[in-house]
Amino acid sequence: MRRVAVEIDDFLSFREQVLAAWPTGSEVRLPEAFDYQRAIPESKRFAAAMREAKNRRKLLVQPRAGVALIDEHIRLLKYLETEGEADLLPTTIDAYTRQNRYAEAARGIEKSIAAGTSMLNGFPAVNHGVRNCRRVTESVGRPLQVRHGTPDARLLAEITLAAGFTSFEGGGISYNIPYAKNVALRKSLADWQYVDRLCGLYEENGLAINREPFGPLTGTLVPPCIGHAIAILEGLLALEQGVQSVTLGYGQGGNLVQDAAALVSLRTLADRYFRAAGFERFELTTVFHQWMGGFPEDESRAFAVIAWGSVVACLGGAEKIIVKTPHEAMGIPSKEANAQGLRATRQIINMLCDQPVLDTEALQREAAIIEREVDCILGKVFELGGGDAKEGAVAAFEAGVLDVPFAPSIHCAGKLLPMRDNEGAIRIFNRGAIPLDADLVAFHRERLAERARAEGRSVCLQMVTDDIYAISKGRLVGRPR
Repeated sequence: MRRVAVEIDDFLSFREQVLAAWPTGSEVRLPEAFDYQRAIPESKRFAAAMREAKNRRKLLVQPRAGVALIDEHIRLLKYLETEGEADLLPTTIDAYTRQNRYAEAARGIEKSIAAGTSMLNGFPAVNHGVRNCRRVTESVGRPLQVRHGTPDARLLAEITLAAGFTSFEGGGISYNIPYAKNVALRKSLADWQYVDRLCGLYEENGLAINREPFGPLTGTLVPPCIGHAIAILEGLLALEQGVQSVTLGYGQGGNLVQDAAALVSLRTLADRYFRAAGFERFELTTVFHQWMGGFPEDESRAFAVIAWGSVVACLGGAEKIIVKTPHEAMGIPSKEANAQGLRATRQIINMLCDQPVLDTEALQREAAIIEREVDCILGKVFELGGGDAKEGAVAAFEAGVLDVPFAPSIHCAGKLLPMRDNEGAIRIFNRGAIPLDADLVAFHRERLAERARAEGRSVCLQMVTDDIYAISKGRLVGRPR
């Protein structure tokens, strides 16, 4: 694989334009930002927390959370830290900022002040600027991560890293294809090379910034091989720019064996591909996302979904779990509901912490299948890109070799169609141009045919629809009534 690092002169030539995109960009001074980060205690550094979790076989819990106003956001984070017992804290960014629409975010702040409550669905960090964001990072005792969904996160990264956040989520694929309709992949990958090069500069100054590609993608029946291939590519792109702390993610599918196998195979595959590319100095950890699809409206049933995800994360050996709330079906949750989800997850973790990672023959078979599928996909990606991860990703999406189910992007083929087999594992119904070996294609076909025979119907598109809504209706597999 070819390694392509952004030259520092090229990076600096872009910075002036990036920082000029909104007035708060003028608050960023890299030497001063490095000094500020050096003063952050180890207990508040994300990379250190992830490293300790891996070394001690701990599962850390982290919520999603973000509101418009500084003081309200601080109160929210403190509540989740104390009442929710969160190990790691987020700052979820609002939708306007994710689209670089800072003027509209500013109006959202004004409306929030007038209303006395948040009128945005997250925290507009760019508008608040470095000084105000530092009020947030200084107010809590846990490591803080920026979580968002931004194809062009360059200014957001500049401001939040200078403000003392020590982890930054996302990537040029995972924060484009599942989130945006018409953002060219080549542009988002270049913009995220900037973000990773910025993190690499902090690393060169002795300051580890944890990077976490967004593993769940659309969060809807994503086959593990697709999520893994994209996560590994984004991990490689981050390492190219000098990042060393990488956390790769996986979104819960629902089948215990497949989900645990996905976590095991993700670690194995990423370590192998990173080393094959010539990287030796990296810290690799994993994050498991509790169910990203539709939730039951009933709180008791919602807690069951949360608990099931917590069990899988424990038995799969993840280092971090992103926690949902019992109010997922109702919109943005209250801080109380958020804390309830955290405490429910903590209870499961405490009950399972002494039990070993799941290791069965069925899991090993499933992991082997996932690994072969990823090798098929990434082998073609690197062939198309001449060994270059970025060029390979662009060419692979153009050719449909990489495809994400149910993604809004016009730059995604959208031909990959998944559904569940008779045991609830996610299989591939229509592979489009995904390059799988013939025996793997036959394996998926037979598993789906087995379900069809059990249900007395043919393998059909209705199964996909049934599966999408199944958990919100109390089942995993969308059986006919």
